[in-house]
Amino acid sequence: MPDSNISFKNKWIPILALLVGMPWGYAQAQTTDSLRTDPIKRDSSYTQYDIGDLFNSIFHPKRKSTNPAKKSAVTIIPNFAYNPSIGAQIGIKAVAGKILGKDPHTLMSIAATSASITTKGIIYFYLNHNVYTPGNKWNLQGSLVAAKTVLPDFGLGIGKAATGSEADMILSNPGRKPYVLHAEYYNFREKIYKQVQPNLFLGAGVSFEIRRKIEDRANTSNALTPYNIYSDKYGFNRDHYQSNGLLFNLQYTTRDNQNRAYKGIYVDAGIRLNQTWMGSSKSAMQITTDFRKYWSLSSSNPEHVIAFWNWGSYLINGALPYLELPGTGRDTYFRSGRGYTVTYFKGPQYFYSELEYRFPITRNKFISGVAFGNIQTANDDLGTALFQEWQPGGGAGLRVLFNKATRTNLCLDYAFGKYGSKGFFLGLTEAF
Repeated sequence: MPDSNISFKNKWIPILALLVGMPWGYAQAQTTDSLRTDPIKRDSSYTQYDIGDLFNSIFHPKRKSTNPAKKSAVTIIPNFAYNPSIGAQIGIKAVAGKILGKDPHTLMSIAATSASITTKGIIYFYLNHNVYTPGNKWNLQGSLVAAKTVLPDFGLGIGKAATGSEADMILSNPGRKPYVLHAEYYNFREKIYKQVQPNLFLGAGVSFEIRRKIEDRANTSNALTPYNIYSDKYGFNRDHYQSNGLLFNLQYTTRDNQNRAYKGIYVDAGIRLNQTWMGSSKSAMQITTDFRKYWSLSSSNPEHVIAFWNWGSYLINGALPYLELPGTGRDTYFRSGRGYTVTYFKGPQYFYSELEYRFPITRNKFISGVAFGNIQTANDDLGTALFQEWQPGGGAGLRVLFNKATRTNLCLDYAFGKYGSKGFFLGLTEAF
């Protein structure tokens, strides 16, 4: 449930959140997928050992190891999670991958879907796709979400107390007092990218985000809360809103694989224009940037990787609804800010960076490890500017090779931040 259980601030309950893993990537043009051309020399897939091999060794010990190129393109897994806000969650998730056409430069097209329900009546369904036509001439990225959500809220900004009115102090929430918002959520997003030069794409699309029946069920006395203060200040209806707009993006990439890159870079710069004529509650202009760089430290053992990620979102003019402000875990696939719950920090302008070291542990690459650190900053329009205050996070984790044919890992991380925030994270594919 990307909106509600990416991570959780809890001192004693381990968090399982399989749904956070989104195993599709971004537009990549004219960059040969190493899984497609020469898996023996470039990816060592034939010497690797994954979950499928483990099952075969247990249930079919005489069967030969499966050729990665012939492995099933569909993965079906259960989806379990628990936290005090949503209760116990159960569901199912399916992921499919296929390379279209015979061009060796074509990247894998991937789709995923999941449906889940919790003991507190929360329901979440999504369908995502990232399709590359032969030769990567076109890339189609989209998602459809319908949900009844529980949204953790810790106020506006980066945790620094405002010096103005009582309402400003409540809105900045320096002690990170937890609030919980219930809502119905619907989202449709579709972007189409056209390759204009090798490794370079231009794209455009639309996004419709609708939230209805928004309520803080614990606030029966109608006391001041960050959500109510912000919504009243910027003229949004407390009960519902729409955030609908046009998307324009520029992408450049040289990554060798979209699930788990060993080398290359990925850059995406976009502009979003929320339009009232499209039904948006307010007009707004927002710029987003996404930069990722990967360094393989060994030609003979390319799984030794240093990975860097920077993601930012900046409101230029207009106003965004409170729950759509950029912040912790609000990147495309809800993977940023391990160590904090989603939207733990948020503001009109937000900047995030992370560095991770990835390394194999076993010779057959079945078990790997990571160590990571991140830092984030946000403004709040209450006296704190972007880059003025920073909040760190970090942790370490294990990786289990789930599908060697697509370089998909099962990721188990323990991360921590400030304010006693910490927890376990379980997902498919790397965070970035």
